[in-house]
Amino acid sequence: MIDPITLAVLKGRLEQVADEMDATLFRSAFNPIIAEAHDASHGLYHAATGETLVQGKSGLPIFVGAMAFAVKAVIDKAAKDGNLQDGDVYIFNDPYDGGTHLSDFKLVRPFFRDGRVFCYLASVGHWHDVGGNVPGNYNPVATEAFQEGMVIPPVKLYAAGQLRQDVVDILRANTRLPDSLYGDMNGQVNALDLGAKRLHALLDEYGDATVAEALAELKKRVAIQFRSLLRELPDGRYAAEDFLDNDGIRDEALRIGLEVVIEGETLTLDFSRTSPACAGPLNIARSTAIAACYVAIKHIFPDVPANSGVLEPVKFVIPETSLISVKAPKPVGGYTETILRVIDVIFQAFAQIAPERVNGCAYGTINALSLAGHRRDGRRWVMFSFFGGGHGGHPQGDGLNHGNAPISMATIPPLEILEAAYPVMFTEWSLRADSGGAGRNRGGLGAVYEIELLEEEADLFLFGERGKYAPAGVLGGHAAQRNRFFYPKDGKAAEPAMVSKLHDAKLKKGERIRLETPGGGGYGPPSERKPERIAEDLRLGYVTEEGVARDYGRNAKEAAE
Repeated sequence: MIDPITLAVLKGRLEQVADEMDATLFRSAFNPIIAEAHDASHGLYHAATGETLVQGKSGLPIFVGAMAFAVKAVIDKAAKDGNLQDGDVYIFNDPYDGGTHLSDFKLVRPFFRDGRVFCYLASVGHWHDVGGNVPGNYNPVATEAFQEGMVIPPVKLYAAGQLRQDVVDILRANTRLPDSLYGDMNGQVNALDLGAKRLHALLDEYGDATVAEALAELKKRVAIQFRSLLRELPDGRYAAEDFLDNDGIRDEALRIGLEVVIEGETLTLDFSRTSPACAGPLNIARSTAIAACYVAIKHIFPDVPANSGVLEPVKFVIPETSLISVKAPKPVGGYTETILRVIDVIFQAFAQIAPERVNGCAYGTINALSLAGHRRDGRRWVMFSFFGGGHGGHPQGDGLNHGNAPISMATIPPLEILEAAYPVMFTEWSLRADSGGAGRNRGGLGAVYEIELLEEEADLFLFGERGKYAPAGVLGGHAAQRNRFFYPKDGKAAEPAMVSKLHDAKLKKGERIRLETPGGGGYGPPSERKPERIAEDLRLGYVTEEGVARDYGRNAKEAAE
């Protein structure tokens, strides 16, 4: 049996392999969504099952669960073809096998030792544009995946170390930004090369058998740890539900309904009350739903390490007819909005089970914004970006102001980078007063972004959520403010007919769009918030006098005193 010291050392060394892969891609990617926002991930995966062994700490947690399905898809493909070789690298973006959406390209490489596969190395990154009807690929009115981008099944990008240029040519021909795609692809290949180099060195130093034993022991210990945490929770059934505004096609709410069952050391997540598959792109595949549940569990139990052992005590009930278990060619491009709601309902259910572990709901939408056009010299430009909002109040304090969505470790792209890369100017980038839900611990603030177009004309698309259903508070905390978006129409500031989604609007030079993002939900009753904390919020401009009177039932003078 491996000794504890060696196990701890190998755990750190293996995580470092994945961390270096993350850093390599972040430094070499062409598009800001990877280079600046870190919308990517790397890890090591089981040779037979594809299960997550190790993941880098800087990548997106949502990919931990999803990439296990992606690697298994490659394992099955290689077994069917019967031609797996050292130096192979598979590439694909099929969201039904590999999870998430078409923008996320997965590169999977078998890692050979002495003629056999020791494990798989994998890289996933959000490519800037992969075809489809909408530049940037967040198409709010898609009714099938083909309207969202090119669909690539698992194919070999490298065969025994030799690049297949025909595959590269197909990829480059199906994007508005071929150089960006090519740069990101090579960044991922380089990350896999570095991972293989580092892993070979580690195995040479400690031996294949010792490292394999460490990986098995780490998974076993995570499962034991999580089961012990579940035993501390009260047995019972706990329900929660939340809603998506609409699917972009029909203006009807979509329910994410959950029942959590705790039985000893088993956790069941039952989504039977969730709405059926919808016409628009708010659907997700089962693999994506499981990955979202994993992220929520990691938020609630942060001390549990990131590998597949976390999911061993968890049972999933996800009907095949549900919008969170769809198959091709149902559109899934807006997966980020749906998984955020999955996380929200898990938080709301666990507020009834372990209130000391949860927080109010975060702002709940990435507000995927696409602006696209041509420069004066005819060059194509596509600005795709996502935006921040408030996180929920929590047992230890107020929620984070202007954070990124809790599905990831990604960061909001800096305005300086966006202004340097695209013909836009941010005329406002500020905190949104009164947007956080009131509570003993207030929800964090959302933001206000105002963007002016500097080129002659651009197409405008928005894919957001939380325009109708505000981020909920927990344990008596109030909900946050809802999402709002304004764009110029007939000389006036208009809001989208679908509230949080806009398709194919036009923007002219000098015109501005304005996005006001939600805050986070409050934690605990507002009546329990200390007056001095309200006074400090007033001083900092986080709340207004009107907001204090509305949410806390006292005027500004009383709060200051």
